[in-house]
Amino acid sequence: MKFTTQQKEKLRDAKILLTALGLPKAQCNNRSAWVFLALANIKPSSDWSSATAPLLPTVSIMEFIRNNYSMDYKPNSRETIRRQTLHQFEQARIVDRNRDDPTRATNSKHNNYSLNKLILNILKTYPNAEWEAKIREYKNAVPELIAQYERVLNKHKIPITLPNGEMIKLSPGKHNQLHADIIHEFCARFVGASGRLLYIGDTASSRKEGGKLMRLESEYLESLGVSPMSHDKLPDIVVYDKDRKWLLLIEAVTSHGPVSSKRRIELEEAFAGCKVGCVYVTAFPDRTEFRKNAADIAWETEVWIADNPDHMIHFNGDRFLGPHK
Repeated sequence: MKFTTQQKEKLRDAKILLTALGLPKAQCNNRSAWVFLALANIKPSSDWSSATAPLLPTVSIMEFIRNNYSMDYKPNSRETIRRQTLHQFEQARIVDRNRDDPTRATNSKHNNYSLNKLILNILKTYPNAEWEAKIREYKNAVPELIAQYERVLNKHKIPITLPNGEMIKLSPGKHNQLHADIIHEFCARFVGASGRLLYIGDTASSRKEGGKLMRLESEYLESLGVSPMSHDKLPDIVVYDKDRKWLLLIEAVTSHGPVSSKRRIELEEAFAGCKVGCVYVTAFPDRTEFRKNAADIAWETEVWIADNPDHMIHFNGDRFLGPHK
């Protein structure tokens, strides 16, 4: 692919800046340089002094690169850009994620990235003499920038107190808030002190954005006859009721589907060796979300709605809240 002289010059400048900022070699390549140019809103004909810091989702970054630097990244490249460039930019405190709303969910389609003020100040002076002094200023400030950013992230995390008193924190977002409601409200009412949390994830973990698998008691699940499986086969939350010997498989629905007939079959196959009774539960944050999904809910499953926590809806069958085998 042929590039214009101006395009080549800006690509070269971006690589010089990324190298000076201390980014690893893998984040000083063409892809990262183009992303950096997009984040600064620097077109081939722009002066660096005109750099700005717009809030850009990944798709807008790709569109900028395509329109201004003739590099047409395909839609399936979005994850590569996010995981192999933007994630490292965020760790190095070059960009902020969701500066406009730190509480935005990790898996939101509205996630965006923007250069922070120190980086913008560097770009506005490049290539004049003082830009290198500002690079040193940035490098000296990085430890505190990281600490500040962590404080902002932690401030908005969702605390969950487990039945044993232990506390964990999930990344912000409607889905993880529903996870917290399931533990604090559903389990308190319908499982009680005999409940043991065997699995809960974090949306940040599922998208590999710095989150982690919050809890997975593999050995305990195996003791119940549950074979090891990939996390994508597990429901959102798995709780064992030790007194009634029930394994509650709970799907938290804020955007994706409930325990449908198809999903129930998948869960039945995944938990086929389970020695105790399986109870299938779909949890919704409110009635609006429930109404959207009601037609897809499988028979002989349970429904719980967080904004009306004292009640459950039983979809047919010969008993309420129990295994069906």
